[in-house]
Amino acid sequence: MAYHILICDDERDIVSALKIYLTRDDYILHTAYNGKEALSLLQQEHIDLVLLDIMMPEMDGIAAMQELRKSYNIPVILLTAKSEDTDKISGLELGADDYITKPFNPMEVLARIKSQLRRYTQLGSAAGTEKSASLLRVGSIVINDAEKTVTVDGDPVSLTPTEYAILLFLMRSPDQVFSPQEIYTSVRGELPYGAEGTIAVHIRHIREKIEIDPAEPRFLKAVWGQGYKLEG
Repeated sequence: MAYHILICDDERDIVSALKIYLTRDDYILHTAYNGKEALSLLQQEHIDLVLLDIMMPEMDGIAAMQELRKSYNIPVILLTAKSEDTDKISGLELGADDYITKPFNPMEVLARIKSQLRRYTQLGSAAGTEKSASLLRVGSIVINDAEKTVTVDGDPVSLTPTEYAILLFLMRSPDQVFSPQEIYTSVRGELPYGAEGTIAVHIRHIREKIEIDPAEPRFLKAVWGQGYKLEG
């Protein structure tokens, strides 16, 4: 299966370099040079993943991310500079799944893309799965892992692939506390190397979707100094 990847960056040298890296894996590549062009392409083409720069003219990556998430749940990986930590967090809060800091290693780019596409494919494919073994319930949260759906109090909840993977991991072991490092390793399939702080952002975003009052969560709770757990 050939995946369609949208590369959006105003620096044409970076776009060209990414096209060279990704052509080796036979991806079908689309390019844009600002947020408006990216959103327009999303309406015209079937896109499976977006590489999105933060600092761009006309419409930056943060604004594009905000608009994109109104209509699409596809994986988004931010391309960021080290000086853009605040914007990086804003992007994650708006629904980005991961980020890569410039200058980037080609092998890291490929690994992160493959990881996100694998999760996205699993999220969207239900064929051949035993439904009787795929229904998880913790309190009023229900995940049907065959259909890749989440409901809370009977209402459907829309999660990004990374958010879904985190919630599913926690729901499989209710009341058990997991450190951010353990969650990161389980969801990413790799050692955190200091990047586990992004888990806190994803946890906050999940709370905003499943909790009545995210500031006083009834399900997804923090255990000070240890990590997070899901309670019924």
